[in-house]
Amino acid sequence: MTLNPEQIAAYDRDGFLVLEHFVDQSACDSLRAGAEELVRDFDPAGAVSIFSTHEQTRTSDDYFLESGDKIRFFFEENAFLPDGSLRQTKERSINKIGHALHDLDPVFDFFSRTAELKQLVSDLGIVDPLLLQSMYIFKQPRIGGEVTCHQDATFLFTEPLRMVGVWFALEDAGVDNGCLWAIPGGHKLGLKSRFLRSEGSGTRFEVFDDTPWPEEKLQPLEVKKGTLIVLHGLLPHLSRGNRSPKSRHAYTLHVIDASAQYPKDNWLQRSTEMPLRGFQLQHVAE
Repeated sequence: MTLNPEQIAAYDRDGFLVLEHFVDQSACDSLRAGAEELVRDFDPAGAVSIFSTHEQTRTSDDYFLESGDKIRFFFEENAFLPDGSLRQTKERSINKIGHALHDLDPVFDFFSRTAELKQLVSDLGIVDPLLLQSMYIFKQPRIGGEVTCHQDATFLFTEPLRMVGVWFALEDAGVDNGCLWAIPGGHKLGLKSRFLRSEGSGTRFEVFDDTPWPEEKLQPLEVKKGTLIVLHGLLPHLSRGNRSPKSRHAYTLHVIDASAQYPKDNWLQRSTEMPLRGFQLQHVAE
């Protein structure tokens, strides 16, 4: 599909675009099955890393920092009992899988590198696309963690800013089970902070503007399975915790332009053995 002028104008105005029926039901189910297989084969012994947006610098361990060219698993903040055991099964405790699914798993490679997606990012001005990172997000029933208001460019900065995020609803997403919320036009407020690797080890935030987000302007983006939400790199957005009995599976992918500089102090880095690549499919043996 090609974006029409009205859609491009809406994206420029709001900082996001909702595209219904972008992927079919079978493609959503295939990706879910792929994620379930990865979790089934994952042994959490000795690899417990918790995803939290409340204390990110504290929870930025080496397992997280070295995930830019790997497939790694991150638990929900409320997944564990005081004695360290899981409250629920492993399958119901994972927050997300990241961050190189699109390069290391054939199911995710195929889903992430379609002609339709290549056309979409081209229409949005990404001339020489490189697929930077991917995440499979579970938003588990009852314990699905909150993601506080943020801009993707805080974490995946380029100079100049040439980056777009795409968020696929693999299940219906509503207010009850933790859909996205966004501030329309908030991408025009400028970049508030960057999330950086600290010298030596760990991470830190470099804050440019500490004024609070105008969260009273947040609007829920309730969507059906198969919908794609396009997110500007500067768009303020969040998702609430999921306390419902329903999960809210989603897949996100971030694409940058090769013409932009990707700083070495961004938290997400890759080894030279796995350079970023564009939309060319690559068979990966299982």
